Order: sequence, then structure tokens, then C-alpha cells
Amino acid sequence: MPDTKPKALTLEVEIKGTAAVVKCHGKLVSGVTDVLYNQVKELMSNHKRVILDLTDLAHIDSTGLGTLARLYVHSRSVGCSFELVNLGPKVRQLLGMTNLLSVFTIIGENNIKLG
Repeated sequence: MPDTKPKALTLEVEIKGTAAVVKCHGKLVSGVTDVLYNQVKELMSNHKRVILDLTDLAHIDSTGLGTLARLYVHSRSVGCSFELVNLGPKVRQLLGMTNLLSVFTIIGENNIKLG
């Protein structure tokens, strides 16, 4: 019988000009973080701006947090703007507790302006 359990993380990518919006659904936890890292890293090679929409991100663990930090560092090395939008209260609290909230560019909630 096939495993019908949903994956912990799914991504939707929307391209608009030189920007890419990646909508994250589910959980950004150990075992699935490479999915996000590899896809966003590739987008950073071809786009000047990458926005992670975390509206539907239910949970993030320390590995997920590390992945966001790795993506931030990579974006700086390739000259790509890396932004977060729609942080849920738990994600915002975690970023705040780890002093990473001020590191990331947080754009207005539900206010993604492309172009």
C-alpha cells in the first residue's frame, strides 16, 4: 500500500519578471529542508529578487531556521535580494528569539510588490 501521508513541505513558485515568489506550505523541518534550499538557490541564480511567502508554513525547527540562514548567506554571495513575507506568530517569535528577525528583510504582510 503506497504511503499517502502528505509531505512535510510543498512549494509553489510564481515568476514575475526578475522576481520569484516561493509559497511554502506545511512544515520546514529536518529531512525536507534540502527541497527548499535547492529550489531557492537555483532561483537565486536566475532572479534578482526571491521572496519566501510563509503564510502557510505551520512549523519550523532549528534545521529549517538554519536553512533560511544559509539561503540568506547565499543570496548575499550572488547579489540577490532575499525577502520574507507573511510570517506567522510562531515563526516571527522564533526568528526574534534567535536574533535573526533583524537579519532578514521582512516585507509588509500580504503586500508583495513585484516589478
